[in-house]
Amino acid sequence: MLIKTKSNILNSEVTDRAVFESRREFIKAATILSAGVMLPISGHAETGKNIGPYSAKLHVTDREDVTSYTNYYEFSSNKKDSTILARALKTKPWSVEVAGEVEKSGVYNLEDILKDNPVQERIYRFRCVEAWSMVVPWLGFPLGEMLQRFKPTSKAKFVEFTTLYNPEIMIGQRSNGLDWPYVEGLRMDEAMHPLTIMATGMYGDELPNQNGAPLRLIVPWKYGFKSIKAIVKIRFMENMPGTAWHKSAPDEYGFYANVNPEVAHPRWSQSHERVLGSSIFTPKRNTEKFNGYGEEVAALYSDMDLKKYF
Repeated sequence: MLIKTKSNILNSEVTDRAVFESRREFIKAATILSAGVMLPISGHAETGKNIGPYSAKLHVTDREDVTSYTNYYEFSSNKKDSTILARALKTKPWSVEVAGEVEKSGVYNLEDILKDNPVQERIYRFRCVEAWSMVVPWLGFPLGEMLQRFKPTSKAKFVEFTTLYNPEIMIGQRSNGLDWPYVEGLRMDEAMHPLTIMATGMYGDELPNQNGAPLRLIVPWKYGFKSIKAIVKIRFMENMPGTAWHKSAPDEYGFYANVNPEVAHPRWSQSHERVLGSSIFTPKRNTEKFNGYGEEVAALYSDMDLKKYF
């Protein structure tokens, strides 16, 4: 499935075709050599096709920038420190508990989940609520396809995700900054949307610990704090779940968290964004509504006031 959309990408953002194709060949080789059973590659990635609205038109952010600049409060509020501290987290073996309004509840080993969900490459723009952005070639699979296999009941209106709780290793969880463990959630129609993925890797390799290994959510039209890391539980619910940042500061971090340049954060504007890896002389980029994915997702919110339900 190739999802297309219109975009207003600047010429300066477009990657030279030769550079992009050589990068893809490297990714394919690296994946075959290093990913093994953890990253089964689907036909999409092997044939060089890209899934998602922008695909090859986006200038992919340098891997070093993405892996060394992370918000992972379970370890530290410092973006650099979390990269070091997360190395202590062991991600194998890993399992996910499925519960709530669902027929096939239980505990599922990650290996079994991956066998049923072939991985694809999705090149997405990623926008942080802190007004910076990046472009990442994720490896993952459509979240909705996985959720359907668990057979949610008719009462399931929302899906809640929970991060691992391990304050011995995740030392940030010893603080009172958030209500641990970290929890996020989506409406079922958001979770089932084809752009929403469960990521297992990036740049042709497994996810680094600091980027959410071994399993993290990616919802490209929402601010990054919705993309919960190190998922250990999925719960189907009839009512909207209480989520970590929304409970901590509901006037600053909405449940929906759709990227919207018209709605400022109480402490800063969301109309522009700093592109990660750009120089201090590079002008900030204009923020796009729904992070540029409006053609695909705006219909989900056609009956909502997006300035009220932010």
